[in-house]
Amino acid sequence: MSGPLTFLVASPHLRGEVFEGTVILLLEHDETGALGLIVNAPTPQTVAELLGEAPGQDSPAWLGGPVEPSLGWCLYHDPVGLSGEVNLVPGLLMSSSQEVLEAVMASGQEYMLVLGYTGWSAGQLAGEAREGTWLWVEQDTPELLWGVPPEKRWTEALRRLGVNPQTIVPGGAQA
Repeated sequence: MSGPLTFLVASPHLRGEVFEGTVILLLEHDETGALGLIVNAPTPQTVAELLGEAPGQDSPAWLGGPVEPSLGWCLYHDPVGLSGEVNLVPGLLMSSSQEVLEAVMASGQEYMLVLGYTGWSAGQLAGEAREGTWLWVEQDTPELLWGVPPEKRWTEALRRLGVNPQTIVPGGAQA
């Protein structure tokens, strides 16, 4: 991946939806569609409870989105030197490999086990953005992910845009 990270931030007017208050790390966006991971929705299950064979892994598993919740992704800081690692930016790698997840857990570094993903068909995300559903935050570093507590990521992402959630009105810009 080249360039900055893109985070999609749910507009404050998105209420009562699965995506209310979410921050999504956008992984792919092209003419065929888009794919991302919600990065501020911890589940009630820990990694140890979910995997069974991961004692001591008391961090929460995360809901990455409503699509294929049985599919797992690992987001983490430092390379472990195995096949299947994708370097997004310095300080943020991703893998869907069980072997990489095990090596990351064994390394003791901070990580997120994310279940499922969000997906959009061709043109859908651009249409939702035109309607004002999503705000786009580009960051050169993963600090929003690692340096901000999950319950504050949404408000911090808006703050980085200079947006006060109470000042946004539904409808988006129209040209």
